[in-house]
Amino acid sequence: MSLRGDVCVVTGACGFLGKSLVKLLLEEEKMAEIRLLDKHVQPEFLKSLEDCRSDTKLNVFEGDIRDCDFVREACRGASVVFHTAAIIDVTESVKWSEIYGVNVKGTQLLLEACIQENVASFIYTSSIEVMGPNSRGEPIFYGSEDTVYDCTLKFSYSKTKKEAEQRTLQANSEVLQNGGQLATCALRPMYIYGEDSHFLLGHMRDGIRNKNVLYRTSRAEARVNPVYVGNVAVAHLQAARCLKDPQKRNVIGGKLYFISDDTPPISYSDLNHVLMSPLGFSIQEKLPLPFCLLYVACFFLDILCTMLRPFIRIALCPRGDVHIQLLCNS
Repeated sequence: MSLRGDVCVVTGACGFLGKSLVKLLLEEEKMAEIRLLDKHVQPEFLKSLEDCRSDTKLNVFEGDIRDCDFVREACRGASVVFHTAAIIDVTESVKWSEIYGVNVKGTQLLLEACIQENVASFIYTSSIEVMGPNSRGEPIFYGSEDTVYDCTLKFSYSKTKKEAEQRTLQANSEVLQNGGQLATCALRPMYIYGEDSHFLLGHMRDGIRNKNVLYRTSRAEARVNPVYVGNVAVAHLQAARCLKDPQKRNVIGGKLYFISDDTPPISYSDLNHVLMSPLGFSIQEKLPLPFCLLYVACFFLDILCTMLRPFIRIALCPRGDVHIQLLCNS
C-alpha cells in the first residue's frame, strides 16, 4: 500500500532518526506534502533534501509539541503522523517536569490533535529502554513481543517513554471528528547506530582525547542487538503502509513491535570500535576497574544521587562510566 498523495507530519524531523525518515519518504514515496516539525529546522538540512524531493511539498513547522494550537495546526489536513520527537536523557540531567512534559504530555497533545483533525494513522517511536532491565538485571535471550519480562523502570527517560507508548496504544480505535477511527502502533528499536549519531560522536571525542583509544565501558560478553538507523526508518514506513491498508490496519493497530536487523549481537563498546576502527581507533582491552568494584562504586553513587537530588542534580554518565557531573538545580 503506497502513501502516494498523502500528507504526513514527522515530529523530531531534524533528529537522528527523523532526518533518515524524511529522506526515505522522499526517495520511496510520492507524497503530496511532508511537514517537518521540530524546535528548529536547520537550513542546511532542507538544502540537502533538494535533490530527492521531486514534487513533494516540504513545509517547516518550528515550535514546541507542548503547544496545543501549534500541534493542531501541524496536524490539520494530514493523514499520518510519525512521532519520533523526544528528550533522550541518559544522564538524568533533565528535570522531571521537562522530560515528562515533552515525552508524555507532548505525545498526548499530538494524539488529541490527530482525533480533532481527523488524522487516520499515528506511528510512535518508542525505545528498547521501556523493557527494563528488571531489579535482578536478568538478560533477555531471543525475546519477542510476546516475551513476559518483569521490568523495573528507574530512569526518567524509560518511564516517560513507557507511559507515552501506553497512551499511544490506548488511543487506537479512538473515534475521529469525521466518524473514522484512529489507528496507532508503537515501534521499539534496539540501540540505533548510523550516520550523525550523537552517541558515536561523543565516544569519538573521548577517544581522541585518549590518544585515539576508545574507552571500554561495557564487557565484551554483555551483548545487545544494535540496529541501523536506515532500517529503523524503513520500519516506520512499513508501519504507515500497513496502517493505511484496510486489510492490515486492524491487525497491527494497537500493537507494539521490536525493530532489529541482521547486525550481529555485540557489546556497546565493541560496536563503537567496529564502526570507528577504520578511522584508526583502538579500544581498551579491559574495563578500567574490575567489574565487581565498578558495580559497588555505582551502587553507592546511586545512593548518593538519591540523597542529593533534592538539592543538586547529579548526571551519571551512561552504561558503566564512573565519573559524574554536578549540575545546578535551577
